[in-house]
Amino acid sequence: MPSATAEDYLKTVYQLADGDEPVPTSAIADALDVTPPTVTATMKRLEGHGLVEREEYKGVRLTEEGDLIALETIRHHRLLELFLAEHLGYDWTEVHDEADTLEHHISERLETELAAVLGDPTADPHGAPIPTADLEHTGADDDPLSEYGEGEHAVVTQVADTDPEILAYLSDAGLTPETELEVREVAPFGMVTVLPEGREETVSLPAEIAAAVRVRPTDVEPAGDGMTVLE
Repeated sequence: MPSATAEDYLKTVYQLADGDEPVPTSAIADALDVTPPTVTATMKRLEGHGLVEREEYKGVRLTEEGDLIALETIRHHRLLELFLAEHLGYDWTEVHDEADTLEHHISERLETELAAVLGDPTADPHGAPIPTADLEHTGADDDPLSEYGEGEHAVVTQVADTDPEILAYLSDAGLTPETELEVREVAPFGMVTVLPEGREETVSLPAEIAAAVRVRPTDVEPAGDGMTVLE
């Protein structure tokens, strides 16, 4: 059984992967807040266990076994986040760190029971897709809000869950999963101003926060100050 550290590294590589390209050591170090030499040493050990493939000076890829362990860890994490939010009264700003600790210590039976109690959910409180019980990835890779232009309409599908301050900001702004919005203005320096559905006032998001919000297009057109879905 892999250690908690090994699972954290494999999960991070999975989440940073972009297609078939190897994930650079520096990116893993930044994500885990460790030094590149620490990442290199850990990846050598994981390679010895057949969980990653290393490419000198380029980075690492997960093997099939490493991929499955990463997906199982992600499934545990997101089921726990949802359980904490729906059954234990945790705010969505609080569940990430708690789930990070617990994800390494639940049994397969508990995972199955959690999924059953939650109704076999497909997404966590932040909209991130939950891998299936067969460890298949679900959900589309939507684009960040920061890539949308003025006048475009979208629906929020997912928000980054690692920064409680950003989550609190988005919650106050009414930008949670399934919220429809219209992009009203994109400033030259990156500030994105949007009008969330049901709100009378626009919300201006700094570029780094807009990049943390994933959206997909939706067929809507403005109707005065509100929004109307096209039939």
